[in-house]
Amino acid sequence: MPCNLELKISKTLPKCTFQHLKQIHALIITCSLSKNIKIFSKFLRRTTEFGRMDYSNLIFSQMGHDSSAEIVIWNAMIRGYAFNGPFQECIRMFDEMPQRGLKPHNFTYPYVINSCCELEWYGRGKRVHCEIVKSGFESSYAVANSLFNMYLKMPASFDVGLASNCKLDYARKIFDDMCVRPVELWNQMIGKYVNIGDVKSARELFDIMPERDIVSWNSMILGYAKGGKVANARGLFEKMPEKNVISWTSMIGAYADTDDLETARSFFETMPQRNVVSWNSMISSYAKHGKFVESLNLFVQMQSEGVTPDGYTFVSVLSACSNLGDLEFGKYIHYLSGDLSQSEVMVGTALTEMYAQCGDVDKAFAVFIKIGKRDVFCWNVIIKALALHGRSEEAIKIFLLMRKTGLKPNDFTFTSALFACSHGGLVEEGHIIFNSMEKDYKIIPKITHYGCLIDMLCRNGQLEEAMLLVEDMPFQPDVAIWGALLGGCRVTGDLKLAEKVVEKATEMETNESGVYVLLSNIHASAGQWIEAADARKKMDEKKISKKTGSSVV
Repeated sequence: MPCNLELKISKTLPKCTFQHLKQIHALIITCSLSKNIKIFSKFLRRTTEFGRMDYSNLIFSQMGHDSSAEIVIWNAMIRGYAFNGPFQECIRMFDEMPQRGLKPHNFTYPYVINSCCELEWYGRGKRVHCEIVKSGFESSYAVANSLFNMYLKMPASFDVGLASNCKLDYARKIFDDMCVRPVELWNQMIGKYVNIGDVKSARELFDIMPERDIVSWNSMILGYAKGGKVANARGLFEKMPEKNVISWTSMIGAYADTDDLETARSFFETMPQRNVVSWNSMISSYAKHGKFVESLNLFVQMQSEGVTPDGYTFVSVLSACSNLGDLEFGKYIHYLSGDLSQSEVMVGTALTEMYAQCGDVDKAFAVFIKIGKRDVFCWNVIIKALALHGRSEEAIKIFLLMRKTGLKPNDFTFTSALFACSHGGLVEEGHIIFNSMEKDYKIIPKITHYGCLIDMLCRNGQLEEAMLLVEDMPFQPDVAIWGALLGGCRVTGDLKLAEKVVEKATEMETNESGVYVLLSNIHASAGQWIEAADARKKMDEKKISKKTGSSVV
């Protein structure tokens, strides 16, 4: 009878519900099967497979000393914590095992290593690795596989002082020592080499693989594509026994990245079947290379073929609309993208930028407000948009609101905020914002930030203070800073300083026409027409031409 009952319980446990589990628990107690470690360990293990550990922990804590001292019981709990968390409990139980006279084995170690990975306790994981070597379980496939994955996941920042590929060397050693290496394991190793740009090692491994699948071929093609070795990628592509949509899309990206859009389009047109990623690859390639009309035309073709666009499609097409100033097409994309509160933040940000670029800053702000979860890039776009459209005070209010949300500004945020202060005459606010960069956010100002601050001072006639800042800043002035100083000279009418600034600027051998045009205008505004003509003449001598201004709006 006990044997039959044990068999029935063993068959029922894998498919029972949580409610049935409690009934089985009652049955185990009433039939005195609690001391049967084999059946009870199966039961305990099943309790851990419902996503929580409270019931399992309760049962474990009520077990007698003899039963709870069994390795199979501890392994069931360690496995449960490794799957459900908290992962610290998995490590704690592992640490407690020696105190109970229990020795971990090949079933224990994989779950402990996986918990170390989840917690990012890689130092602890390496110490567990040492224990594994001492105990002789390194040859176990499950143990070796968990160690292999740990070293693959280990970030390059771990163990400062080691070369960035040292962690990969550990993984490779474990890989080489494994007795059983399925094709998936080979692909993981190749993929990691590709990710760090070591295509040579990836190819060496690829060449000695006992068998390859389509993932193996695609990984190598991607590796060559990322390294700009299109000929190598093409050679492998031609040799592939079978190709899928990923293979074709990788080749599209490879040729597009080397500016050969014609061949990329040829691959796109030739591929037997396309998915949304294929379309996105070609559409985004056109947009990145300034072929904005072609990008929009291909999107229209995508629509006509009934392919549903995704967020990445919308971002690329909106970028094309922004650069073309095509507000009507941008509105159409807005309609297609649907409810922004449900949309990805990248689409909302792209829409905000599109409306701003096309001159409708009010609509850009309305879109920004509706975006659910905004990231720092999203805030940067609206701050810059308001600043560019002369709404400097609003831009600074948004900047301050961003800080109140707890989101940390980056150097692009400060560039936009300082630009707003410069163009809005907000001198005091500009100083406060500039000083807060390093003081509050540990962001060291770059030359662009100094340029904005100098431009702000020059626009407000504080030329002397601007010159002092130029002398004190830890950078050599660039043409933008000299241009800002010239603009300040124009405001104050300081012709003598303007000549000095131009002399300094020309030492840079710049081809920027703005420096000479500004100097010419300064002389002209003072009625010095001969000097103004001389400044223009210098442009001709240096063969510098001024491009005619234009707008996409």
